[in-house]
Amino acid sequence: MISNAEIPVIRGCGVPPERIAGTTMKAVQMYSPYGFRGKIGLIVPSTNTVNEPEFYRMAPNGVSIHTARIKLLGKATVESYHAMGAETERAAAELATAEVDVIAWGCTSGSVIIPRQQLEASMTKVAGVPAITTFGSVLAALSAMGAKRISLGTPYVDFVNKEEVRLIEKTGIEVVAWHGLKLGETQEERRGIGRVPPESLSRLVRYVDRPEADVIFLSCTNMATIEMIADLEKEVGKPVITSNLSTFWNAMRTMGLRDRLERFGSLLERY
Repeated sequence: MISNAEIPVIRGCGVPPERIAGTTMKAVQMYSPYGFRGKIGLIVPSTNTVNEPEFYRMAPNGVSIHTARIKLLGKATVESYHAMGAETERAAAELATAEVDVIAWGCTSGSVIIPRQQLEASMTKVAGVPAITTFGSVLAALSAMGAKRISLGTPYVDFVNKEEVRLIEKTGIEVVAWHGLKLGETQEERRGIGRVPPESLSRLVRYVDRPEADVIFLSCTNMATIEMIADLEKEVGKPVITSNLSTFWNAMRTMGLRDRLERFGSLLERY
């Protein structure tokens, strides 16, 4: 039997059959009743209640979502993010046992404060499959769309907002306007991000929009957005991307799935 160590990880091709059923169950090596096209492993902060439901809504037939949680406690600080990040390898190891094809680290602010390359390398090493982060997925989406100037709306406190703006602009994309709701001074406030009414995004988007912005980015995987994206794009006449939309899009493309999905905005419809 081929050992796991001898099976190369091939980006976009999923888990090798030998890892799923060995060599004694050849007839069903590639069988999965729900994730027969691909399985997405999702790591979310323990307080996040939005990322999973939005992934479920976007997933086409044959794509399944499997989640692990990493503990996020206290107000938003550099220390609280790094404490959460320390649980990443444990969560990735758990997801590896679910035979996922890709692992997505679903926290924008966390992958801004903790270097995303560090998180991705750690997950891939432990799970043996391609790994992505939300912030890396956002940058990939902006690159695919050819964005040069963007507007940014977030629920975050300002130290996160400023670091996110800095890292975006480091890639050569100008952030022409941004606004944060400053949720995160306490644990209760941070949990409240999951209760920001999606309808309030209309005003947030119009507040940060500028004529010169190519794309509007709504940041945070715990802020409900996907039901509003198509209407927001019609309202402002330009693409609107979100953290969950970008992460799901990148997970699909990393698995080699090129579905064009309607109802959730131009990123999944066109790219």
